Amino acid sequence: MRDIERLVDGFQRFQQQYYEDAPSLYRSLRDGQHPSTLLIGCCDSRVDPAMLLGCDPGDIFTVRNVANLVPPSNMDRGLQGVLAAIQFAVEQLQVSRVIVLGHGQCGGIRTLMERGTGSRPARRADAGGEPDYIERWMDIAEPARSRVLQQMPEATPAERRRACEQASILISLRNLEELSFVRRALEAGRLTLHGWYFDLAAGALLAYSARADAFLPIVCPLFTELG
Repeated sequence: MRDIERLVDGFQRFQQQYYEDAPSLYRSLRDGQHPSTLLIGCCDSRVDPAMLLGCDPGDIFTVRNVANLVPPSNMDRGLQGVLAAIQFAVEQLQVSRVIVLGHGQCGGIRTLMERGTGSRPARRADAGGEPDYIERWMDIAEPARSRVLQQMPEATPAERRRACEQASILISLRNLEELSFVRRALEAGRLTLHGWYFDLAAGALLAYSARADAFLPIVCPLFTELG
């Protein structure tokens, strides 16, 4: 019950801030939203995009899922809520940028990298069995895992996971570019795509540079690493 009370108290603070102390913001949002940014992030509880980026309500349109993945347009696995949200943001909200925000210590990527190692028992659906939705979803990032294993055979598991966390962001950017409505917006010059990586341990923010083919710091850590 204390957890529930904490959430209710949190809403009351929100109510005080946005409906009593500064009511003009929600007055302006009553008739619609006009975010300039679509952010595709992970559903990890430690990586709240609005909190990380200091956003007010209405600033960013957010899609969150396991490992911040964008499925390919030809992925026929039921209703595509992620692609529908992306299409709504690009076509209806006319956002000017899309950011794929990955992060360190991602549980989805850990699951992906543990495939075939014995660290995690297989739970694929058999006849009448329960499907493993996480495994099926992480198939989207399998090319990133394969690339890391091929290019980093001598690396430690932690180094491989970090590399895969970043490589999977590039998979999502590529899948975004293959969406027809995203491609049209890119060609018209009204949309840009960005790959960002939140180093959770160090508290730093990195962005992918196509010129360097690497993730480079745009906000450096205050300390070497949180102790």
